Amino acid sequence: MESQKDTKIKILCLHGFRTSGSFLQKQISKWDASILSQFDMEFPDGKFPAGGKSDIEGIFPPPYFEWFQFDKDFTEYTNLEACISYLCDYITSKGPFDGLLGFSQGATLSALLLGYQAQGKLLKEHPAFKFFISISGSKFRKPSICEIAYKDRIKVKSVHLIGDKDWLKLPSEELASEFHNPLIIRHPQGHTVPRLDEVATEQLREWTKTIIQANTGTTPPPPLDSNHELQNGEAKSPVVAASCNKVQTGLLETSGVLNTEKTEREVEAVQA
Repeated sequence: MESQKDTKIKILCLHGFRTSGSFLQKQISKWDASILSQFDMEFPDGKFPAGGKSDIEGIFPPPYFEWFQFDKDFTEYTNLEACISYLCDYITSKGPFDGLLGFSQGATLSALLLGYQAQGKLLKEHPAFKFFISISGSKFRKPSICEIAYKDRIKVKSVHLIGDKDWLKLPSEELASEFHNPLIIRHPQGHTVPRLDEVATEQLREWTKTIIQANTGTTPPPPLDSNHELQNGEAKSPVVAASCNKVQTGLLETSGVLNTEKTEREVEAVQA
C-alpha cells in the first residue's frame, strides 16, 4: 500500500539568490498550513555556495547558496548550464515532481525549466509539470534563451505573487505574461515571500484546490477565459506581454535583476 506521503502531490521548491532551501521553507511556513497541506515539498540547496555576502546574514543562519551567477544587466550568466544539468539530474532521480515553486532567482529558474520542457529541450522523459507557484520571479534577458523558453505561452497552470513595493514588480508581471491564463495575486509588500491576508489566503487555497481536484480526477471549476489577476478578491485587467530582451529603465540598470538579489532585509520574511 502506498504511504500517505507517496500519494501527495510533489513540489520542487527553489530558493532565492544567496539563501538556502531551509530559508525558503521557513518563509513558506508563514502561510496558512491548509494551503499546502496536501503537497509533498522538497527544498534543495543551490548548486553553488554563495559567492558573496548574503542579505539574510544576521537574520537566518548559513550556509547560503546560489543557483548561478550573472552580470549587472542580467543578460550574461555563469554556471547556468551546470545548474540546469544539476536540477535535471535531481528531478530525474528524486521525482517525478508534479509542480514547481520558486522565489526570485528560484522562480526565474523554475520558469526556464517549464519553458524548456515545453519546447522539448530537456526533461523529455519526465512527465510534464502541471503547475507553478511564482513569487517575485522574472524572465531571463538573453535573446538566445528567450527565443526558446518563451517561444510560446507556457501552458502550465500558474499563480504569480507580486508585491506592490517589489523592485522586481514589472519583471514579475512580464514573467506572468508568458503563461497561459495566469492568476496574479498582488500584495502590498516588497521583495519577499509575503504574509498573506485573509483574502489572499483564500485565493491561493482555492487555486491549490483546483490542483488537487485535477490530480484526483475530480472536475475543478472552469478557468476564466483570459489572463486574470486578483486583488482584494476583484478581477483585474490582463497583463500585457513585454519583449524578452527589454530592460526596464531604472530597474535592471540600478537594482539589476540583480546586483545582489536583495531581500531588502525584510525581517518579515523569516518571522513565523
